[in-house]
Amino acid sequence: MKIAVLTDPETATGFRLGGLEVVTAGQRDEAVARLAEMVESEEYALVAVDEGLLPDPFEAVERVMRGRDLPVLLPFTSLASAFAAGEEDATDYMRRLVKSTIGYDIKL
Repeated sequence: MKIAVLTDPETATGFRLGGLEVVTAGQRDEAVARLAEMVESEEYALVAVDEGLLPDPFEAVERVMRGRDLPVLLPFTSLASAFAAGEEDATDYMRRLVKSTIGYDIKL
């Protein structure tokens, strides 16, 4: 079983650098189709889904997911959404994200 991320092409590079399998989509319709393909393939245990593409991934593939336990769908806030409010800049966000993930603060 695999772990994958469904996100836009701009955000995909960061996940690829982290060693994850990435599936990209440019807009909502394409994201729904890609996610449905991933669910039907039965290859994935976890699919992290960019909320910028699919605000509610469970609803988007509800019909395909019926009767299935896997994959687990994990929505995450896209970078565009995270900075839309203008409260935090990208550097601070990435620093916090890296620190919470690896336990070390790095200077970007």
